[in-house]
Amino acid sequence: MAAVSVRDVAALAGVSLGTVSNALNRPDRVSPSTLYRVQEAIDKLGFVRNDAARQLRAGRSRSIGLVVLDIGNPFFTDLAEGAEDRASEAGFALLLGNSHGTVARETAHLALFEEQRVRGMLISPVADISPQVRRLRSRDIPTVLVDRAISDESFSSVSVDDVAGGTLAVSHLLSTGRRRVAFVGGPTRIRQVSDRLEGAGNAISVVNGATLEVLGTQSLTVLEGRRIGELIVNRAPRDRPDAIFAANDLLATGLLQGLTMLGRLRVPDDIALVGYDDIAFASATVVPLTSIRQPSGMLGRTAVDLLLAESENPEGHQPQQVVFEPELVIRDSTVAQQ
Repeated sequence: MAAVSVRDVAALAGVSLGTVSNALNRPDRVSPSTLYRVQEAIDKLGFVRNDAARQLRAGRSRSIGLVVLDIGNPFFTDLAEGAEDRASEAGFALLLGNSHGTVARETAHLALFEEQRVRGMLISPVADISPQVRRLRSRDIPTVLVDRAISDESFSSVSVDDVAGGTLAVSHLLSTGRRRVAFVGGPTRIRQVSDRLEGAGNAISVVNGATLEVLGTQSLTVLEGRRIGELIVNRAPRDRPDAIFAANDLLATGLLQGLTMLGRLRVPDDIALVGYDDIAFASATVVPLTSIRQPSGMLGRTAVDLLLAESENPEGHQPQQVVFEPELVIRDSTVAQQ
């Protein structure tokens, strides 16, 4: 059965093709009685407009692409929700891609969104993505980096000061009297991880007798955190850290499991623990996690605002680099209950 066309709707309603077009796109230009006849014809015929074809002709889409590092991390879920809410308010749909921390998948998503002629892209990149951003801009696709600062001020970005966050986390651990601190996280090619590690080092450097051990991970997952936690449990007591800063809350949750599930170590009595992101269930773990809070939803909303500003005024737009400050949220994993 052939698809119903605009021509079929016009014939049944007894109006011109231009009138049907106005009824669909500019209903304020059509009289109520004519609008009613067109709508009645649409309902009777079961007409569905081909919005993709219309956007292809216009050369502009009502979609925005978002590529995140790991949609399994609630931080990125919250970020995507904030972006989707703001996009919806502006009349746009959000297309979501998950790079899963790999350059190959990131590249594939960018290519797919470009083929879809999205209005613009939001990217939480795996590594340096400056060449791709320049190429997208040359093709009139505005791009905003999300959860990532960039030194090139010709691009817009929205991020959290992760160096400050790392300093905040380890300074708190040191303030509780801990001196043998371990940083758990990786891979360090992810800028957020390397920045948090840098901040941790800054805090350590100003306290006499404090040391920082780096325990790298292949990914930022609960399972990797549990693996590291079990390795620490099996060390001799004198070789264990007395505090851990995890690069995100998923790692911290796994560490908490690995450290305590055999009952050999207690958090925070034996080892204090700080996570990063303050995801929803950080306060609901067996020992509520101290964490560095990021405004995840606001990151997504702000990124869409920056993207739309550039899309609406590409020639006169001034790129912005919005940086939010992190916040320390203290819970039982670092301060023992009295």
